Amino acid sequence: MSDLQQLILDRIRDIPDYPQTGVLFKDITPLLADPPAFAEVVNELAGLHRVDKIVGIEARGFILAAPAAYKAGAGFVPVRKKGKLPSETLEASYDLEYGSATIEVHRDAFAPGDRVLIVDDVLATGGTACAAVELVRRAGADVVAIAVLMELASLRGRERLDGVELHSLVIV
Repeated sequence: MSDLQQLILDRIRDIPDYPQTGVLFKDITPLLADPPAFAEVVNELAGLHRVDKIVGIEARGFILAAPAAYKAGAGFVPVRKKGKLPSETLEASYDLEYGSATIEVHRDAFAPGDRVLIVDDVLATGGTACAAVELVRRAGADVVAIAVLMELASLRGRERLDGVELHSLVIV
């Protein structure tokens, strides 16, 4: 195990039965509160690929993607829950571990051919990541990779991302 992986794992706590019974929530707030640990994660994400834009998926993906975009010299693009963006949007629906949801991105968020890294905190079933890939591609940009802080291997979300490069900083 790398030093970065151990650093991350030491700063994530498990919250059982949140947001509903049977779900083991991975709380990243202790990691975010530790300046050196947070900086190492941001630096790792920013250095994965040379890209034009970094997408952050609402809400915890924003926390990681925005500083990574700044560090990488790339633009930041928020992918938000339906109804939260003010301009014309594209939308995609998907299933979660415990429900379903719809996300949106502004239609004009990308230039044709933009190289895009999608960042989120957790890869679970892969639904959110697949929907984000769909939105970026429909907007005319190229998905270079998806990067997540943590992959929940038992939920097999990686299998839904056929053909998309995936970087998981830790796999649990």
